[in-house]
Amino acid sequence: MARILIVDDQDSARSMLTEMLRLEGYDVDQASSGESACEKVESNGYDLVITDLRMGDVGGLEVLRRTREASPLTAVIVMTAFGTIEDAVEAMRFGAHDFVQKPFVEDELMTKVARAARTRLLGADAVTADFRERYNFGNIIGESAEIRDILGRIVRIAPTDATVLITGESGTGKELVARAIHANSLRAERPFVSINCAALTETLLESELFGHVRGAFTGAVQTRKGLFEEANGGTFFFDEIAETPPSLQAKLLRAIQEGEIRRLGDNKPINVDARIIAATNQELRSLIEQKRFREDLYYRLNVARFELPPLRERKEDIAPIVESFLQKYGRKMGRQAALGAGVMDYFLSYDFPGNIRELENLIEQGVALAQDGQIHLSDIAPTSNGNGGGLHPERQSLADLVQEVERNAIIRALRQVEGNKERAAEILGLSPTTLWRKMKRLQLEWP
Repeated sequence: MARILIVDDQDSARSMLTEMLRLEGYDVDQASSGESACEKVESNGYDLVITDLRMGDVGGLEVLRRTREASPLTAVIVMTAFGTIEDAVEAMRFGAHDFVQKPFVEDELMTKVARAARTRLLGADAVTADFRERYNFGNIIGESAEIRDILGRIVRIAPTDATVLITGESGTGKELVARAIHANSLRAERPFVSINCAALTETLLESELFGHVRGAFTGAVQTRKGLFEEANGGTFFFDEIAETPPSLQAKLLRAIQEGEIRRLGDNKPINVDARIIAATNQELRSLIEQKRFREDLYYRLNVARFELPPLRERKEDIAPIVESFLQKYGRKMGRQAALGAGVMDYFLSYDFPGNIRELENLIEQGVALAQDGQIHLSDIAPTSNGNGGGLHPERQSLADLVQEVERNAIIRALRQVEGNKERAAEILGLSPTTLWRKMKRLQLEWP
């Protein structure tokens, strides 16, 4: 049975709840203060923490925060007295699994405890092969507590129609999470439609989203459905949502809020039913303060939020990710390769500013250049001066590293397709326009 920690500064309430849970077969520990609870969480493994919100110097929100830091997979249920429901909602926003009001109904509490315990066990199972196969998680690789927590939350959130906001640095796998949510939703048999908001001009973006009628603008020779209509019944994924022009955000908000759109040049509304998932590598709160992103749109999107950690914060995932990419590109290129001496140590010491996307590029390059089935340090990411020997992050700025990785990835893609820029853009997951812009910025010319 699950191990549970009860946190309450009232002896009678704590003892009663402890006895109640022990009668149900749970292994129960107690803490009479928030500070004591935090110490216990950091030194013991609990499946569930049930904490009162209002306690002495260290309250329930601090217990929740430190529990999330010390043990991300531990579920937390907060208890709150009548009249402080706002505090409980705030705790849910900070990651609490559930809340219960005092005085609580025993059956209701036991149901919540059982549900939280199952969620914890689901997280523990999240790296097994049958779990990944069952939930279509084959492309989300990792064994860290952070990844287990994300997989468990996907399973819980996917069957709902909640709008999802995915944040994280570039290359952390935001679209993979969006596709996993769709694959485990009730809309899985319907379309998954995505758009990169940074890849199109404002006019083109509006036309792509909402469609247009004949004659709406120069070149509109026929009526065309927009991507919102294409996603009807399915899921619409907005990548780089922060790049949406402010003038378009009001129309986007209405489409999400009212479930209807208007094609460009048409006054007739069209009903659409699409689940919205948005992603960004920018801090939307900061953009709101700068008047570059609508606050009401932010709250409409930020219903269920996933924050994806950078690869440098979960280095225990590097080895399984590398193995997955070695198999992928070994099959693709018809040649098997393994890491040579020192390469894995180098990966573990490197911060990967480009995250998983950068690691994938390095493995692809290594498999292509490997001799005798071995990938050596000299095979991955030569320095920009052409001397080879690895990336040398200690001698380059973060901006230089990112620019170098982009340049190498574009060169590899162009070589692979003999200079065909449209096919290279497809390989890189970019629009041709975005590829052109990147090549111009990198001063990269290609016949």
